[in-house]
Amino acid sequence: MFKIFINAWRVQDIRKKLLFIFLLLLIYRFGTAIPLPGVDLETLNFFRYGAGMATWDTMDTLFGMIMGGGIGSIFAMGIAPYITASIIMQLLTYAIPQLSQMQKEGEDGRKKIGQITRYMSVGLAGLQAAATVFSYTNFHGSGMNLFRYETMLVYAVATLAMVTGTIFIMWLAELLTEKGIGNGASFLIFANILSQIPMGIQMLWGYIRNPENNTLVSIIIIIVILAVFALIIAFVVAVHEGERRIPVQYSKGAAGGRSMFGNQSSYIPLKVNIAGVLSIIFAVTLLQFPTMVAQFFPPSGDPGWFMRTFGPTGVLRIGGPAGVHWIGLTLYVILIFAFTHFYTSFAVNPVEMAENMKKNGGFIPGIRPGKPTSEFIQTTVNRLSWIGSVFYALIALSPILLDWATGIPIGFGGTTLLIVIGVALEFIKQLESQLLMRHYKGFLS
Repeated sequence: MFKIFINAWRVQDIRKKLLFIFLLLLIYRFGTAIPLPGVDLETLNFFRYGAGMATWDTMDTLFGMIMGGGIGSIFAMGIAPYITASIIMQLLTYAIPQLSQMQKEGEDGRKKIGQITRYMSVGLAGLQAAATVFSYTNFHGSGMNLFRYETMLVYAVATLAMVTGTIFIMWLAELLTEKGIGNGASFLIFANILSQIPMGIQMLWGYIRNPENNTLVSIIIIIVILAVFALIIAFVVAVHEGERRIPVQYSKGAAGGRSMFGNQSSYIPLKVNIAGVLSIIFAVTLLQFPTMVAQFFPPSGDPGWFMRTFGPTGVLRIGGPAGVHWIGLTLYVILIFAFTHFYTSFAVNPVEMAENMKKNGGFIPGIRPGKPTSEFIQTTVNRLSWIGSVFYALIALSPILLDWATGIPIGFGGTTLLIVIGVALEFIKQLESQLLMRHYKGFLS
């Protein structure tokens, strides 16, 4: 990996792209430190760095990393509205024939879908910004208002600033995709997660230095946590690169009538992690949405059935100061399994794959073309979905289980490692392709 970076840095064109990526990521990280108009800086610093950190709901950790962790900043929502809109558009493309036809129109169709995604992102950003500003008036149920002046004008300006910040981030992401290497939105999430590492190290060091804890026992616990992280990284890399290769045999003369060639062998690569991290994000979003709605209701003596179920201390909690409830944990795992199968059913079309294979004169050895081939592919995909579901569930539960076993609130867990490793591996592949392309250009010239 380091050899690839060294070779890429020696190439002037690639070095300019790498410097451009670092510059935009630096601008983005600076933006997460710019506070919203009207925010009380003393109160904000209290929650960011002081004792108020204990009141933060750690269920928001994954989304806090995706958003950027800039609580009370103009980039507080980060790239999250754009990601949500992209996921919705991706699902609607399979459900609405007009959008599916638009996607098949080539570059023009993709541009139209991209424009619709941007408009949807702005709408979602407006709704989320209003809800976020409202939640800042009683930050995480602490009774403290992050804003210095409690007026509608201040709230409106803060909402507009957050929406503007999200639009600027969308522009940065598209600029990274266009002039950088790889997907811009993935780079922003990658930078967000890595920015939390110093805080995690500080938390572990504080745990060791805590006079209430035995130093030797604390060090052993930290070593065990790091060892578990190493195993998770190895597990994630193995599954991320894992694939089921279905052998395909093409008959003589199938490719352009070139009968001088004999039968050609190929394969269909089916990834184990077809759904990626989307199934976990969907599950957390569905569990978190009622909790976000609950923030609009002021606390009272009798919380009512809604707060007892969906509130921060309700039975559906999967983190936070109130801990984990077994009902929420069970529902979390069920949703991960459901969304993994749901997304895989959209991402892989066995009938279309079997038809294309039949048109090109291909067949799976031992399987008849047509319906038997599609059924075989569907069965294989279903088995991979179950394997992927178990993998995603273990990854998502790893920080929760470590928290339960060690008593240390570990936010940087399996899901964030899954995102970081996925982006890093994809970036390395992009660099390799760039170097290979330049090698062939130099050879031809």
